[in-house]
Amino acid sequence: MNIDPKTTAVLVIDLLVTGNTDTLYKPSPAEAGVVRNAKRVVDAARKAGMPVMFCNDQHIPGIDKELELWGEHGIRGMAVTNPALRAGTGKLDFIIPKRRYSSFFGTDLDLLLRELGIRTVVAVGEDTNICVLHTLADAFYLGYESVVVEDATRTFLCGTQEAGIEHFVKCYGSTIVSTSEFTEVLA
Repeated sequence: MNIDPKTTAVLVIDLLVTGNTDTLYKPSPAEAGVVRNAKRVVDAARKAGMPVMFCNDQHIPGIDKELELWGEHGIRGMAVTNPALRAGTGKLDFIIPKRRYSSFFGTDLDLLLRELGIRTVVAVGEDTNICVLHTLADAFYLGYESVVVEDATRTFLCGTQEAGIEHFVKCYGSTIVSTSEFTEVLA
């Protein structure tokens, strides 16, 4: 795997802390491991001078379509990036509020990535088979290469982790790496 920090950005997808009424985002041991690995990825990317995009659910109650399917979750003003990731503290950190599964749909993520000269996106976050999958589908359609840090993503709502990873490889040509592999390449 070859990563060019000048043309690569990390997408941190829905690693959130939310209010008590949230129906989806609940702390768990599995999530804690994903957040630890995502932090290692984010720290390595920042050290290498790479942009880090925090793509966060920011749903509007009573309006957003996803809420009909999944209940109240990721509500605007109540959902924030997990504090362990220190979103906004890096000089190339960007926070991208999103109201749909894909981090690209209805946001300025594509414009921002193009303005920064990005050609490859590295995905971490959750849910592998929903928000990560739809984000990488749009990345593929828009011409971006993708890398998925497998142990910094997780599935907890739909399907299996293995099926999601297989989908990324077969349908989007994604490169699959571990946190250790990613951080070693940037060291």
